[in-house]
Amino acid sequence: MTRSLPRVLLTGFEPFDGEAVNPSWEAVQAHEGREIAGHRIETLCLPVCFGESLGALRRALRRRPALVLAVGQAGGRAAIGIERVAINVDDARIPDNAGAQPIDCPVIRGAPAAYFARLPIKALRAELVAAGIPAEISHSAGTFVCNHVFFGLMHALRRRPGVRAGFVHVPYSPAQAARHPGAPSLPVERVSAALERMVEVALRCEERRESAGALH
Repeated sequence: MTRSLPRVLLTGFEPFDGEAVNPSWEAVQAHEGREIAGHRIETLCLPVCFGESLGALRRALRRRPALVLAVGQAGGRAAIGIERVAINVDDARIPDNAGAQPIDCPVIRGAPAAYFARLPIKALRAELVAAGIPAEISHSAGTFVCNHVFFGLMHALRRRPGVRAGFVHVPYSPAQAARHPGAPSLPVERVSAALERMVEVALRCEERRESAGALH
């Protein structure tokens, strides 16, 4: 009889804003079907579309993962950004992949103004930095589809307090950065290794009590 393992869901995104690839999905998909810390990894590529992305995410959540780590691209960032808070607003600077460009709209009408990530974010940062991977705590996931998914994820899990979940932004890949002079990058292989480490830490570690605040 095949042993049934608890699940971890990793999500990435399809390319957007004229890019041919999205390093979030490139790094995530490498883990499909793997076993990490006694959990089976399942992966999902989300569309960069308001609304449609949350529909796909909710369907995946029916499989009741023990941990959900959503990953998105943040071109211009030099480190892996571990997001702290999701806010209930869509305010799109550019259209999504379906041409939608909501302005000052709630992600979910009637929902709270914000949700905090349910991850040991400071422990995750410390473990990545100790492994030589640039990482930081981010206090804003923006107001585009990444934040839309982050907020929708936390809202969907509001009655499942035992599920750890959150969102991570990753830099451009080197191939992308070559098209954006001066932009920092991180190899997809290092991002993929970071995700493996983050899954391990998120499943077993409690939060650290240390400063990770910002002055502005």
